[in-house]
Amino acid sequence: MPETVTELQPDFSEPGADATAWGVTAKALEAAEVYWLTSVRPDGRPHTTPLIGLWHDAAAWFCTGPEERKARNLDGNAHVTMTTGGNSLSEGLDLVVEGDAVRVTDEAALARVADLYVAKYGEDWRFQVVDGAFVSTDNPGPAHVFRVTPTKVFGFAKGSPFSQTRYTFR
Repeated sequence: MPETVTELQPDFSEPGADATAWGVTAKALEAAEVYWLTSVRPDGRPHTTPLIGLWHDAAAWFCTGPEERKARNLDGNAHVTMTTGGNSLSEGLDLVVEGDAVRVTDEAALARVADLYVAKYGEDWRFQVVDGAFVSTDNPGPAHVFRVTPTKVFGFAKGSPFSQTRYTFR
């Protein structure tokens, strides 16, 4: 992973707030069960959908069928955000990952990611790797796998004090 630059955003943080350490943010990204992916439609409108995913190897990972709206959006524009967090205003950490979704077809990388899906979500999410994609017994159609290497991540710590932290990578 490149060097992580962590910066408290004082204009959006309460007095006395500290930046959230990258290690805390990375663990929260790894532990999240549900993420929200926002991609860009061909006409420029956003498209947001919940999905399961992973934080692995300094990147966010997700899969989708090639005919789903998000996959079709990615054919024309790779820019995405993946978000996660909670609905509480008074506690927790909301996270926004910005980057480009790049399809992964390397079968060794896909096999590792498939194992991570089972470890995180259980046997219902067991995938086989076939021809550079995931397939499952429940859905024999392929699922393309994407990696989002972050260009920027935002962390919004809620509670007292509220803070906003920006992470960039170099």
